[in-house]
Amino acid sequence: MNVLDTRGKVCPFPLIDAKVFIQTIKSGEELEILFDCTQAIETIPQWAAEEGHEIINFVALGDAEWKINLIKK
Repeated sequence: MNVLDTRGKVCPFPLIDAKVFIQTIKSGEELEILFDCTQAIETIPQWAAEEGHEIINFVALGDAEWKINLIKK
């Protein structure tokens, strides 16, 4: 599995990093994104849906930390 850890980065950088990172993996591969930027709760899932990536998991890891897993289209 491919993991992108953007914890500690302020928005919009988790989303920007995800857009760049996903270009390095193949279609059908899984990407796990770790983040602690509140805005990314909305922006990352919205971007994934618009691009056609499948969100397979989205969970809170703590009070201000999340993990989203998606499959690249």
